[in-house]
Amino acid sequence: MRWGRIYFAVQALAGAAWWIGVFTNSFVRETTLGSLDPVLVASLDLPLFVVASAIAALGVRPAAWVATGWTTLVAIALAVYATVSTEAGWGVLIMAAAAGASMLALCLLLLGRIPTEVITAGPFAFRQAAPSSNHVVNTFVQLVLFWGLFLAVIPGVIVVLEHRWGLSIQFPVFIGWIGWIGLTVLVLASALGVWSAITMSVIGRGTPLPSAMANALVIAGPYRFVRNPMAVAGIVQGAAVGLLLSSWLVVVYALIGSILWNYAVRPLEERDLEARFGDPYRAYRDAVWCWVPRVA
Repeated sequence: MRWGRIYFAVQALAGAAWWIGVFTNSFVRETTLGSLDPVLVASLDLPLFVVASAIAALGVRPAAWVATGWTTLVAIALAVYATVSTEAGWGVLIMAAAAGASMLALCLLLLGRIPTEVITAGPFAFRQAAPSSNHVVNTFVQLVLFWGLFLAVIPGVIVVLEHRWGLSIQFPVFIGWIGWIGLTVLVLASALGVWSAITMSVIGRGTPLPSAMANALVIAGPYRFVRNPMAVAGIVQGAAVGLLLSSWLVVVYALIGSILWNYAVRPLEERDLEARFGDPYRAYRDAVWCWVPRVA
C-alpha cells in the first residue's frame, strides 16, 4: 500500500510539472498534445489526473480509481488522436506508461500486492500435458502461433504506429549493418528456441505452454546451461526483430516483455516446478542460473 501511495504522489508532481511545461514551452505542448487545446484538456486533466493522484497519495481509494480510470481513458484517446492526426506521439507513450503504472499502484493500494496470478488463469493455468498427446507436434504448432503473433504481428503494428506517431528515431552510424546484425541474432535465437522446444517435448513429454507443461523435470540440452532458454530465446528474438526493423519501440517491447516474464510469470512457474519436482528441482535451481548461461 505504501508504494502505491508513493507512486501516486510522484505522478501528481510529474503531472503538475508536465502542465507547467505545456503552458511555458511550445515544444512540450506540440510533442505531447499536438494541436489539442491545452486549456480545454487542462480543465479536465488537472482535477482528474493531478489532483486525484495527489488525493490518492493520501490513501483515498476512490481518488485512486478516478486517477487510474482517467489516465487509461486519456491514453486510449490520445492513441486514437495521434493515429489519425500523426501528432502527440510522445504524449501517447507518456500516458500509456502512466496508465500501466497507475494500474499497478491501484493494485498495491487496494490489495497490498500485484495479483500476478491472473496471468496464468483460465486457459493459461498450470497443467501437465496429457501423456498421450503428440508433444512434438503440439510444441511446433505453439511455436508457429506464438512466434507469428509476438514476433511478426505485434512488432509490425508497433512499427506502423511508431511511424504514424512520429516516434521513429534514426539508429546509429552502423545503420547499414543493423539489419544484418538483427537477422543473424534472430536466426541464432530462433535456433535456441527450437532446440529448447524439442528438448522440452521429447524429454519432458510436454510443451512450453503452462497449459500443457512437461511431465518430467528437464535439465538436458540447453537447460544444462540456463534454466529458461525458451524465455531467453524469445526476448532476444524480440530485440533482434527490433534491430531488423530499425525500430527502437520494438526493442523496448522486448525489454518490457523480459521484465514482465521475470517478475510476474517466472516466480509462478518456479513455484509450480518446486511443488511438482521438489528437491531435484531445488538442486537444479541452485546449480543453474536463470538468465546467464553457466557452464559447470
